[in-house]
Amino acid sequence: MVTFGVDTHKRNHTAVAVDERGRELGSHTTGTTSADHLRLLAWARRFGEHRTWAVEDCRQLSRRLEGDLLAAGERIVRVPPKLMAHCRTAARTYGKSDPIDALAAARAALREPDLPTAHLDDESRNVRLLMDHRDDLVAERTRVINRLRWHLHELDPALDPPARSLIQPKQVLAVTAFLDGREGIVARLARQLLARCRELTMTVRELEAEITALINRLAPALLDVPGCGALTAAKILGETAGITRFRSKSAYARHNGTAPLPVWSGNRVRHRLSRMGNRQLNVALHRIAITQAHYHPEARAYLERRRQAGDTSTESIRVLKRRLSDVVYRALLRDAHPAEESPIQLAAVA
Repeated sequence: MVTFGVDTHKRNHTAVAVDERGRELGSHTTGTTSADHLRLLAWARRFGEHRTWAVEDCRQLSRRLEGDLLAAGERIVRVPPKLMAHCRTAARTYGKSDPIDALAAARAALREPDLPTAHLDDESRNVRLLMDHRDDLVAERTRVINRLRWHLHELDPALDPPARSLIQPKQVLAVTAFLDGREGIVARLARQLLARCRELTMTVRELEAEITALINRLAPALLDVPGCGALTAAKILGETAGITRFRSKSAYARHNGTAPLPVWSGNRVRHRLSRMGNRQLNVALHRIAITQAHYHPEARAYLERRRQAGDTSTESIRVLKRRLSDVVYRALLRDAHPAEESPIQLAAVA
């Protein structure tokens, strides 16, 4: 068995072949087109028919390479960059280069036999692309509104639209009427910014409608979780990128940053919030937890029991998020295998 570690970049990829003991057998650098990938595969076949590709988990750069190799029937594992860093530190070579990084990826794959296997992207990637585009447009709209507010303040300090109201048709019409007939550069820029804000709002709402329809089809069980709306479910589905790649609910909790971290000191035994993991997933779970803490009777009762037992508000929310991680994990598994009729608990404290 030969393992090929691959360090991926925008313009080129470098592969290093190692044997079962991690000894380097050869290296090859190629471009990033499909023709280049075929030449890379032809080079790899010189070392035998039993191959595993260990690719640095940076999918924006490696997606095309993974697709070409999977189409050719190759086996690919994804290596987290932090594992490569450990291998570089322990290596006898110094410095950092593409061959060194590729060698580190191969040796990390040999040391960690249970790394996730790459597969072709499913519809969850489409959800993530739509959500990322929506987030970019919302951020752009916020910047436009901030500039517009300064221009409106300069034209009339008494005009102060309420917060988050410039995306509402009624308030937009009122500001449009205020700007009509006014002369000067400031008024002209304000009209242009207001038109841009209206355009962005329409695009965002169209995206939200598309995302909602997609989520209703892909994740009905996730939408049944109390406190999980369509946009939150879309964020979870897109950031998870395939629930089947996690071997257990604990591995998923580690990935989303809800697994507790021990912070013992002397005789005091306690845990704190994790600051590791996917922060976008963590925020989505936090949003569900806060919603349940306000409106879900079972969650409110559970939080009250934790506080009576001595937990602070922060600690009780942390425990609720950890339970919600398991609920979301089961819901995603149900959505990934809709033919299975095993029941799932939708409340974190059921």
